[in-house]
Amino acid sequence: MADKITCGELASMMAAETLHAVFDVRERGEFNVCQIAGATSLPRSQIEFRIAELVPNAKIPIVVYDDDSGRAGLAARTLAQLSYLNVSVLEGGLTEWANAGYPTASGVNVPSKAFGEKVHHERNIPEITPEELRRLQLQAGEVLIFDARTPEEYRRFCIPGGVNVPGGDLVLWAEELKQKREATLVVNCAGRTRSIIGAAILRRLGVGNVRALKNGTMGWVLAGLELETKPSRETPEPPQNSRAKAATLAWRVAEEENIPSLTASELNAICESENTEAIYLVDVRSESEYTAGHIPRSLSVPGGQAVQRADDFIAVRHSRVVFISERGARAVMAAYWYRQMGFRHALVLDGGLDTWRQNGGSIASGLRRNAPLGLEAARKLAQFISPTDLKSLPRETSPAVLDVGSSLDFESGHIPGAKWISRGWLEFKIPEELPNRAQRIVLSCPDGQNSILAAGACKELGYENVLVLDGGLQAWKAVGYPTEAGLASYLSQPNDIVLSPSVRGDKDEMKRYLDWETKLGH
Repeated sequence: MADKITCGELASMMAAETLHAVFDVRERGEFNVCQIAGATSLPRSQIEFRIAELVPNAKIPIVVYDDDSGRAGLAARTLAQLSYLNVSVLEGGLTEWANAGYPTASGVNVPSKAFGEKVHHERNIPEITPEELRRLQLQAGEVLIFDARTPEEYRRFCIPGGVNVPGGDLVLWAEELKQKREATLVVNCAGRTRSIIGAAILRRLGVGNVRALKNGTMGWVLAGLELETKPSRETPEPPQNSRAKAATLAWRVAEEENIPSLTASELNAICESENTEAIYLVDVRSESEYTAGHIPRSLSVPGGQAVQRADDFIAVRHSRVVFISERGARAVMAAYWYRQMGFRHALVLDGGLDTWRQNGGSIASGLRRNAPLGLEAARKLAQFISPTDLKSLPRETSPAVLDVGSSLDFESGHIPGAKWISRGWLEFKIPEELPNRAQRIVLSCPDGQNSILAAGACKELGYENVLVLDGGLQAWKAVGYPTEAGLASYLSQPNDIVLSPSVRGDKDEMKRYLDWETKLGH
């Protein structure tokens, strides 16, 4: 049984400068509606996949909460099974917290977005409206549009003529853009935050003629203008001279702002020690650069995303965050923003990855994808069924097929006849749907991992005949078996995914979102 913590005790913990993490273990959509201010979203179904990165030291105090539905207690049990030593459940959950008058918030990535609005107001970041930008594009002057979103977002659609330069990479362009005194320089994102921060980065580095596109691609759509879909332009490389001078510009900022740094030998000693603190190593280069070579244990979080989604990656309050890039330019700017956001222990690897290599530091390659904690133990206890054997089962003995992947994956394709359920709701919903504990159940998900973890929960509920589709839907499709799309059949509310209004394309939703984001500044 997990320890309990009262709302007053949690409020005191969050106000103190001690290491701790607070997790909302409900679905992402529930978190989006209302949450404890300053908490991190960690749905139950993601605990085994994300906790090792979110809390890199098992001794750190962790508090989990829900809406007093019972999910927090199960989450605490999972964390204890994964060897986390100091886990408490908030008594009364979010409901009691709100009733007691403690602060709540709505939306996702609230701290970063509120910070973006603060920067906008305090630094008077100039904006350009979509209509003004379109008029300039139709005139003869030079207009350069830098899309600060991720490459994945950019490939869906962009402002016509825009080029993808993810926000963290803008420092590499600063020297080049200083020479473009007659051009109109515009930074855009989907909404507001990355546009504002991107423009602020360039202004801090001495680029004066840059503006943020007001309300980003959503503002463009709401102005009745057409986006360019599926742009084929590759992300351009910054000019060599500009890239070479980026480190000088950034380290000058580090000196002016008193941003501390660690030497390669100091970082190596930390990595090899059994410390009692929480330290995050955050590589802010592009995913392709990270894949080519990175420091072991470091996370790949390209700079713009590191600022935009700080609470998604740094869960332990008052932890040390060490930013890493090739020569330090992008790392310095990430640390600069984090310290502005209140991460007082944000610092930089001195000399960047170049110096780390020169000092004989070890380098790993590929994307860091550790197996979920507890997966191998669960695999040994699971029983599997191959796609061929499942397909060949007689109709009269057909099992209940439950898909425990994301609702978005289920909607795009699943085994015909399957029903979707969030793994976070298994213990509560399956007994209602399948009261016969002898019922044969087949669990599926995209790659089979969530299914293996879910099988253990089903067996604990007393189900005697639980099978895991070996290899998941990927294996099913590899054999050539058909799938069906849609989200018509589900056992728990499909609120595990929160999509940006820019992806959904709903104009009313865009207006509500932009109004919410703008009000964060107040």
